Amino acid sequence: MNSKVINDIQPEITGMAPGSALAWLANKFPDQVVFSTSFGWEDQVITHMIFSQKLPIKVFTLETGRIFPETYYVWNRTMEMYGQPVYAYYPKTELVQEMVSKKGPSSFYESVENRKECCGIRKIEPLKRALAGNTVWITGIRAEQSANRQYMDNIEWDEGNQIIKYHPIYSWSLDEVKNYIKTNNIPYNPLHDKGFPSIGCAPCTRAVQPGEDFRAGRWWWEDQSKKECGLHSVQEIITEK
Repeated sequence: MNSKVINDIQPEITGMAPGSALAWLANKFPDQVVFSTSFGWEDQVITHMIFSQKLPIKVFTLETGRIFPETYYVWNRTMEMYGQPVYAYYPKTELVQEMVSKKGPSSFYESVENRKECCGIRKIEPLKRALAGNTVWITGIRAEQSANRQYMDNIEWDEGNQIIKYHPIYSWSLDEVKNYIKTNNIPYNPLHDKGFPSIGCAPCTRAVQPGEDFRAGRWWWEDQSKKECGLHSVQEIITEK
C-alpha cells in the first residue's frame, strides 16, 4: 500500500516546481505534512517556500541542546521575518541526564556507538515524536550532499518512521540553493560564510577545508563511511530507550 501511495503521488508532482509540489502535498494530505529544519541553506529555502505561500505544513526543529549560537540567530530571524512558528522538539531530560551522568558530556568522541547513542537521544527519539501521526515528511536533502544520498529518490518510503519522505530540492546544486536565497533575501546561518556547508551540533561540527567533502566537517573524527546520524538512514534502526 505504501508503494502504491508513492506511485500515485510521483506522476502528480513530477515536473512541478518544488513550491508547487509542496502546495499539492499540503492539499492532498491536510494537516499531515511536516517539515524538519536545522536552519541550513537548504532548509531555509524550503521554509521560505512554505511560509511565503502560507502552506498548512508544520515546520519543526530538533533542539538538541548543543547547537551553535549562530543557529539560534537564524532561527529567531526566520520567525521574525515570516511571523510563523517553528516548533521545537527537545530530547527527554531523563535520557540526557542518565547518559551524561554515566559517560560525561563528551562521550560521543570516544566511539561510534557512543556518538550514535547521543544522536539517538538528542535527535532520533524527538524526531519520532515530531513525525508521529503524520503522512509526509519534507526534508532539505540534496543528492550531492554525500555519497549515501545520491542513491535516494526524491520521494520515498521511510520504513523506520513509517512515513513518506519528500525531498523537494533533491536535484538542486549548491549554486542554485545560494542563488535562490540571494534572490529572495532569505536569512541564513552566518556559519555558512565561514566554511560550514553542513551545520549540526556545535561539538560535532567544524569548518570544511578546501577540497574536502561537503560533510567532512560533521563527526570529523570518524571514518567517512559512518557519517550519518540516523535521521535519514533506512538501514539503521534506532531503538528507543
